[in-house]
Amino acid sequence: MADWRFRLITGLNMERNSLIMKLQRLFSLTRQAVDDYQMIQDGDHIAVGISGGKDSLTLLYALHGLMRFYPNKFQLSAITVDLGFSEFDLTPVKMLCERLSVPYTVVCTDIGKILFDTRKESNPCALCAKMRKGALNAKAKELGCNKIAYAHHKDDLIETMWLSLIYEGRFYAFSPYTYLDRMELSVIRPLIYVGEADVIGFKNRYQLPVCKNPCPVDGHTRREYVKKLTKSLEQENPGAKDRFFHAVIHGNIEGWPARLEKEPFFQSRDALSHQDVDSPTAAVSGKEADES
Repeated sequence: MADWRFRLITGLNMERNSLIMKLQRLFSLTRQAVDDYQMIQDGDHIAVGISGGKDSLTLLYALHGLMRFYPNKFQLSAITVDLGFSEFDLTPVKMLCERLSVPYTVVCTDIGKILFDTRKESNPCALCAKMRKGALNAKAKELGCNKIAYAHHKDDLIETMWLSLIYEGRFYAFSPYTYLDRMELSVIRPLIYVGEADVIGFKNRYQLPVCKNPCPVDGHTRREYVKKLTKSLEQENPGAKDRFFHAVIHGNIEGWPARLEKEPFFQSRDALSHQDVDSPTAAVSGKEADES
């Protein structure tokens, strides 16, 4: 065999193996979080909150893949709460959901207009989140869902801890599993073991159709500040981020569910290598390998 042909085939095989491992790692970490906090039960109908960003699209991909082999059978619906910004085009997200055969619903609202035109909020994030969650919860109930999946990942967990310490004077982070009594809905966060770097890598590998956030205050929030703070601390103290995460997971935070510790965390990154996940195609129900 010609030397150039051998190098080409070897290179293609290495790239293919890299793609497989990205997929396996995402599924493995997602499943471990789901198992540790018993997030999914048989017969669940889960609404995936889709903002159009990299995190929520990665979550949709992860849960869709998990459906193929998870012992508890469940179904998905994808929901986007449209804040009403005219330049927000969700067509690529709609196409992705069609390819994954996941029902997709867009809830049209005037939240953006209310916040920035009517109320002229200078710090709108808390109120915006409350209004978005209200619209998402209502639509999820209407669709018959009993759970909502948010795309908060490992870095979000750490940043929330810093926000609570700095601005509220308490050690707190959102729970992996929360039951909302008034709405009779459960909120789950299956990506809490997945780092943002992994999300970015997955988004780039599979060319997920990320929609640019049209919010006028995007990138100018307290969360952006603590994100930079965490990055700086990690650079000065390698491994600090993992220690922060460990502190949160084992911090006995009020309202957190018990965690099942069947095996040491971080030992099962490739735990799904025995599953039938031999190509990106397998994750999208046999459709084309470049699903995005």
